[in-house]
Amino acid sequence: QVQLVESGGGLVQPGGSLRLSCAASGSIFSINAMAWYRQAPGKERELVATITRAGATNYVDSVKGRFTISRDNAKNMVYLQMNSLKPEDTAVYYCNADLKVSPIFRSYDYWGQGTQVTVSS
Repeated sequence: QVQLVESGGGLVQPGGSLRLSCAASGSIFSINAMAWYRQAPGKERELVATITRAGATNYVDSVKGRFTISRDNAKNMVYLQMNSLKPEDTAVYYCNADLKVSPIFRSYDYWGQGTQVTVSS
């Protein structure tokens, strides 16, 4: 059984910062790419940032220069540092991991339960 658990969401004023964390646990053989997605009310889920096992990153244009994704492979953790937050960043943020539970099976996508981020004055 694999679990991804996010933490660090909350209410923050515009211009503020938050750091999201996601811990992967359970029967994990290896983790490939990890990512953060978000879903605002009435909108489709959106890819925010990705990071490969080697540390290569990619961001959606709307967060470039404000958000930073990082990971700790030894701890099976991924982080999202969010600075200069805007009201339009308000959403439920989901952690995603492409991982293998066995060396002989293909990798699959796993998701966390989500953490709410609200940017409002």
